[in-house]
Amino acid sequence: MNQQPSPQLLPYQSASLLSVNGWRGFIVALIVICVIAPVSNVWVPENSPFHLSDYAVALIGKIMCYAICALAMDLVWGIAGVLSLGHGLFFALGGYMMGMYLMRQIGRDGNYHSDLPDFMVFLDWKALPWHWFGFFAFRSRIKGVYFSIITQALTFAAMLLFFRNETGFGGNNGFTDFKRILNIPIATQSMRMMLFVLTGMCLLGCFLMARYIVQSKYGRVLQAIRDAENRVMFCGYSTLQYKLSIWTLSAVMCGVAGALYVPQVGIINPSEMSPANSIEIAIWTAVGGRGTLIGPIIGAFLVNGAKSWLTVVAPSIWLYFLGLLFIAVTLYLPGGVIGLIKKLTGSRA
Repeated sequence: MNQQPSPQLLPYQSASLLSVNGWRGFIVALIVICVIAPVSNVWVPENSPFHLSDYAVALIGKIMCYAICALAMDLVWGIAGVLSLGHGLFFALGGYMMGMYLMRQIGRDGNYHSDLPDFMVFLDWKALPWHWFGFFAFRSRIKGVYFSIITQALTFAAMLLFFRNETGFGGNNGFTDFKRILNIPIATQSMRMMLFVLTGMCLLGCFLMARYIVQSKYGRVLQAIRDAENRVMFCGYSTLQYKLSIWTLSAVMCGVAGALYVPQVGIINPSEMSPANSIEIAIWTAVGGRGTLIGPIIGAFLVNGAKSWLTVVAPSIWLYFLGLLFIAVTLYLPGGVIGLIKKLTGSRA
């Protein structure tokens, strides 16, 4: 009697980072960010329909920072299944770190011609506080069903702390009136475009990194934790380490986005830590399509584009629109925009 060969476990093989069409789209986005946008803004005349205004550059650059946050949220929520409502805190902390650097770049260009920032001179500070020379770190061992609530509570507590003048972070006004970055004036067209390109390349780089993570063994374990954490634990995996590591990486991405955001917008204050901002990040992710990576980027552009328009034509209804949008997506479009596109095209990718 012939014996059947025993089954052998095949070595793990990760899928290609992007499909052919995916690489084409990536290259197109890279060309738009690095070539077409700079040319349209700097060299195309303002009276031309192909001119990209400074306002559009600032707006798109800001939304690209938001898109990095949405992508970060998708890693921790869409892939690992952990909903964090504190990512606005990490975004703001990254912004404050950049703000501290930019304020120290002002030197004697301020109104008081002092080596200290103007608000410190006004409050009669004699020297920079110690934490202006250090860095922020955030660690947490919180897990379970209380994770979302406690992350939001921590965000609110941090916001109240930063509102206090004695903390040395500018109080209610925060940091503003930035002059230079790397000793180069910020308020120039070339510097704004440089920041725009840098933000776009960072967004594309984060997307590739996220794709690599999702398709790796590490990413497969994260998805298994999302779908059935108890089974993963029974297989001998320490799920806490996986969830904490992806959450930390996600927080770092938000911090980088905040650091890129501040020199483009020109201000950072405690309102950026508002719990509502963290909820908005979750809404961008849900609208675009949780767990798809590209969906949250699209969601960030769609929601913030609508916000920019509605806050001009009908500012009083924006928050109602945002709430209705989240309810509608939750009830009728659980797969978000990407899910709708797949349904209409019959695509499984």
